[in-house]
Amino acid sequence: MADLVRGIKNRKPKWYGTKKFGGLPYIKDLEISGSLIVIEGPDASGRSTQIEMLTAKLEADGYAVLNTGLNRSDLISQGILEAKRNVSLGKRTLALFYAADFADQLEQKIIPALQAGYVVLADRYIYTLMARNTIRGIKRKWSNDLFSFALVPDMTFYIDVDPYTLVHRVFEKRQSLDYYESGADLGISDDMFESFIIYQQKLAKEFVVLKKKFNLTLVNGNYSAEETYKRLEKQISKSLSKVS
Repeated sequence: MADLVRGIKNRKPKWYGTKKFGGLPYIKDLEISGSLIVIEGPDASGRSTQIEMLTAKLEADGYAVLNTGLNRSDLISQGILEAKRNVSLGKRTLALFYAADFADQLEQKIIPALQAGYVVLADRYIYTLMARNTIRGIKRKWSNDLFSFALVPDMTFYIDVDPYTLVHRVFEKRQSLDYYESGADLGISDDMFESFIIYQQKLAKEFVVLKKKFNLTLVNGNYSAEETYKRLEKQISKSLSKVS
């Protein structure tokens, strides 16, 4: 795989949390040679489209690429779908479902890919889960402690899109609003459209906090997909070239 990753040298990964508690406790002396790149953003911000375009470009440039994202664990994802159908489920219980999904993918997919020298493109990461938790009344410290085992990405981009633009994109795509992505479980408003706007505004404010704490790079996603891609691709290619 070394020829696919242009001779990137092995290095020790960085973890959130303290030296004593950070990382997965049963994984010792881990070294990686790949890069973890996270694309964050609200529903209909164009994350999946950007990841598809970036994957094609990176593979054409000779990188091996793995795509991952929330709710994709072979072990946990079906359980999350069942849990979300139960609207009376506790907020911490659902948060723990998502944390288990992330932990399983981190161990089974992300870490092995990084060890093999892949560029891992993550469609959302722990930051969305943290933001959702905070909006639902869970203390930030609880979420920080919960995800202290997570790897620190090499790059994290947040695609920022105006909520009113988002809602139009959603209707263009599927003609309906998602229950949880609209914050309907919070009882914000009886009107789903209004609930979506208010919920997305709350998420955007929380990401301002996360941006400062976790050094996220803000990308204006109100432009076309092509313009947003140009901004992302330029920064990613520049960063990868420094470690190649």
